Amino acid sequence: MTIARPEPGPDFGAARPGPRTPSGLFPSGPPMRPTYREPHPVTGGGVAAGGGAAAGWLLLFGLLGTDVASYAWWTVFAGLLAWATALVLVRFGDRGVATGVAIVTAGGWSIAAAVVAVRWATSGDWPLW
Repeated sequence: MTIARPEPGPDFGAARPGPRTPSGLFPSGPPMRPTYREPHPVTGGGVAAGGGAAAGWLLLFGLLGTDVASYAWWTVFAGLLAWATALVLVRFGDRGVATGVAIVTAGGWSIAAAVVAVRWATSGDWPLW
């Protein structure tokens, strides 16, 4: 007479292979590295606010000029002050506002340069001195 032995069942004590490491194509959890965020992100509202402030600033200084030469020099002076403010904003404040200030200041300087060039072309005399 032979004794029948039971079929071997699952071995719960055996070591299983660990889960596969994902390739990264399809992330399966939070990132392994920390995510750094900019404290003052550039937004459209900030750029518009900086542009509006710079336009008003240049307009006020431009209205101080009584002729082409004084208009041009007041615009250059106001633009230098605006860009100094933009540099401070880039370092310590809102970069979007600084971007708007810089863009509108460059546009204001371009308008002043065009006014000077048109006056020079029409009169034949350099108007700044």
